[in-house]
Amino acid sequence: MNNLEKLRKKSDEMINLTKEQFGKGFDFAKIKSNTVKDKINFKIREKAILSTKARLAENHKTFDDFSDDELEIIIADEERKIIDDLKNKSLVAALAFLGLNFFV
Repeated sequence: MNNLEKLRKKSDEMINLTKEQFGKGFDFAKIKSNTVKDKINFKIREKAILSTKARLAENHKTFDDFSDDELEIIIADEERKIIDDLKNKSLVAALAFLGLNFFV
């Protein structure tokens, strides 16, 4: 092997090592992104369960009065309401930031 071939081999090894490290960085960002999404979904779920408890208490009902499937549907409905509310608040905040009136 001459010097030129050795140099090419070493540079290829360095490029491969750099690509591996670069890929790991993106994987870390993806993992953290999924972790944040999971935490947000967990908080939304908690809030939906509390809303469901309040809704059932208003109607003098308990969780025992419903099957698991029925409770899942009620909680999913509460989650949808919470997500819609968050979207609306985000839109209003973005418009306010831009100096636009939402009711025009």
